[in-house]
Amino acid sequence: MTGLSGQRVLVTGGTAGIGLAIARRALADGARVVIAGRNPQRGAAALARLDNRQACFVQGDAGDPASCAALVAEAIGHLGGIDALFSCSGGNPMPRLLKDIPLEEVMGEVSRSLAPTILPARAVLPVMTAQGRGAIVCIASDAGKLATPGEVAIGAAMAAIIMFCRAMACEVKRQGIRVNCLTPSIVEGTELHDSLMGDSFAGRLFAKAKTLAHLGVVQADDIAEAAVFLAGPRAARITGQTLSVTGGISAI
Repeated sequence: MTGLSGQRVLVTGGTAGIGLAIARRALADGARVVIAGRNPQRGAAALARLDNRQACFVQGDAGDPASCAALVAEAIGHLGGIDALFSCSGGNPMPRLLKDIPLEEVMGEVSRSLAPTILPARAVLPVMTAQGRGAIVCIASDAGKLATPGEVAIGAAMAAIIMFCRAMACEVKRQGIRVNCLTPSIVEGTELHDSLMGDSFAGRLFAKAKTLAHLGVVQADDIAEAAVFLAGPRAARITGQTLSVTGGISAI
């Protein structure tokens, strides 16, 4: 078996951007895929773009515990289990300096970036434990590794995701479950990219970052290739790792 052939895959945040690219790549390998998201219209549009009978959509909010549990249960109902989870649905607040974030909004910004990524990983734990195997790949950001002006709250959340993955990997390895994390920087061809570049502050910040991507600015398909590798059999001995995919913006 190569890639994710025959695997049962859940992609939260799978209706656009990196999540949709991962779903497409997994389907190309021969996986059965459930994409999850909050908006049924976006879900229907994503399925139309995937154009594959091995894909289906479930609605749910990955950042809400009850809704997250329900969407995972529905995905299990469709697939009969979950071999790989790609947790891509972290919220993405616009970068802004800490002094410009009202005190009462600081923790909300952290939570919106953090909860939708880590809750699905916890929600799939019982089914993967019962199976005695599973792979989890969380999408965070290099903001969790490199301190950047304007990304104090975002960076705090991304650093938490990175440590969550490392610590979870230590806990679940005896159950045959692997947990890894990918940390891109700017990713072209996504709605988030367009929003960032359209903002006066973030646009300047990331335009400068792009000049450091001497290997080429990352595309969503680049992240999908790395994610599918980490979830697949060729990475069977890899867990607890965090991989930057930035085109050279960072080299850590």
